[in-house]
Amino acid sequence: MTFRPYRNVIVCHMVRGSEDKVGAVFGHYDQITRPQDLGVIGRSLLSHDDLYIHVLDRKQDPAISGQRRGLPAFQQIAEEIGPYVTPYPSYWENPSHSVAKEFYSWVPDGDVPADRAVTVIVQRMKPDSEADIARVFAESDAGPLPIETGVAGRWLYSIDDVFVHVLEQDKVKAAEVRQNHESLRPAFASVMKNLSPYLSPYRPERWQTPKDSVASMFYRWDAEDWIPPTDD
Repeated sequence: MTFRPYRNVIVCHMVRGSEDKVGAVFGHYDQITRPQDLGVIGRSLLSHDDLYIHVLDRKQDPAISGQRRGLPAFQQIAEEIGPYVTPYPSYWENPSHSVAKEFYSWVPDGDVPADRAVTVIVQRMKPDSEADIARVFAESDAGPLPIETGVAGRWLYSIDDVFVHVLEQDKVKAAEVRQNHESLRPAFASVMKNLSPYLSPYRPERWQTPKDSVASMFYRWDAEDWIPPTDD
């Protein structure tokens, strides 16, 4: 069975154009501290319009591992990115309120390819529509479409009025789909139609194609000395 990390997704506002500054802060502290000693094995920082999205990969759910301590140099990092990264949710009172809620996940049966691409999709969502969005994805994932398109897993998150879709795909299969997407267009269109009452572009006036909902990664760190477990 392929190892899968436990993920947290953090969503904040970010000053547009500050990716280099924010990335440099994390690059510095990821080099001089050892986040892996607290169970953190990877992080991706992404931006989308005025949003900052921090995908944090852990060895295990902290509720199981007991590793609930904050990241090394957490306070220093927070202070240094503070001019650029600020809370998003209207109900924000403490850092835990920046962690998005996972409300749906799907992975295929059996092993998945080791060489997987991760895409993060960001949209606006209708308040309290998690159950309806999960239902639409569950109906689609029960059919052949995810396997046909090389989906190796998906996780859906919500925070205030923001929807985050973390999608893993087999890189080879995903490339094939891009080359021959016409045959799958009706199936995709059906899913999008069913989601349309609940999801919309994050910034409609700037949206032209589905690619405009994909967040851009500007920093990635992986714990090089950590070896994923394997089943014998």
